[in-house]
Amino acid sequence: MSDNLFDRLYELFQSPGPVNWKLAREVIGSVAGDRDVVEPRLAEEYEELALAAQLHAADTPGLTVSSGGGLQPVDRATWALENEQSFRFLFEPLAERLATMGAGEGPMASIMQPLGPALIGLQAGTIVGLMSHDALGQFDAGLPALDHDRQYLVVPNVEAFAASHGLDPQHVRLWAATREVVHHAILEVPWLRSAVVSTVGDYFGGLELDPGRLTERLTGLDDPSQLEELLGGETGLPALLGGEPDPDAHDAIVALLLFIEGFGEWATRQALAGLVPSIDTIERAHTAHRDQARQADEVLAQLGGIRVDRSRVDAAAFTAEVARRWGEEAVTALWSDRGALPTMAELADPVGWAARVLL
Repeated sequence: MSDNLFDRLYELFQSPGPVNWKLAREVIGSVAGDRDVVEPRLAEEYEELALAAQLHAADTPGLTVSSGGGLQPVDRATWALENEQSFRFLFEPLAERLATMGAGEGPMASIMQPLGPALIGLQAGTIVGLMSHDALGQFDAGLPALDHDRQYLVVPNVEAFAASHGLDPQHVRLWAATREVVHHAILEVPWLRSAVVSTVGDYFGGLELDPGRLTERLTGLDDPSQLEELLGGETGLPALLGGEPDPDAHDAIVALLLFIEGFGEWATRQALAGLVPSIDTIERAHTAHRDQARQADEVLAQLGGIRVDRSRVDAAAFTAEVARRWGEEAVTALWSDRGALPTMAELADPVGWAARVLL
């Protein structure tokens, strides 16, 4: 973060609400960079590919794929600024916990009233800004955006991904557009957004915060620029506050995020079967890209101690096995209601999921 931004911290602290979105916006602008207009012909190609993707993905079991366009090819800065509050479901529960530390009177209240919203705003802006450099589409960073239902592709990132891995750019564009269409359809499942919000809320609601630890660490600051270092510890803000995440609540979030991501990968492959000969190569390259571009994952871990460890389970393989063993009706059943979602253990054990849900 730039020095001049810290010089303005006092002004930026003057923002109402549990999250300092004014500070978040400043951080987003600093991290994401300047706007860069997408070349019109390339934008038109992406929009046409999105229409084709909707046709190819229309028969995905359990999902309703919308038609008629809507995908927006954008640059990094536009995506970041238009998604400023799209992940507030992640930030606001922790911000509300911090707000309870600022209630009443005394030294802790005087510190936390401006600092709590600023801490979360700083992290919120950092996450979205970093995502803008890594994400190919709206869900590519592993977090669903719940604040709106628009579809995006971050064109500079898609083009750079294809070029850096020596991939056919037209194949990559169709693949990226199809992934975006599929993930948008996933988030249109009627009960899913509320399930994500409540799962995140349960996790942060279970954190036991220790105001004394925060006071102790803050009194050791000699310079405002040390704030970033303070927040960047191994387990992040909850560790700074003394919170110990509940393992079951943590696994519930990770299982949900991995399943959404994995189902999207499986559905994209099904939709493009026979259309993109290089899909195996594209998927391998995307796995490498995702493993290298871990900045947003790391900030997520720092924010809430949430670590999305994809090595634990293969959610795409889980869905493929459900389809192979029990057919499309079983795949549709995955989206029948919240209780049908696989747990972390079931993502590694499709038979266990089937015994609980199908029987």
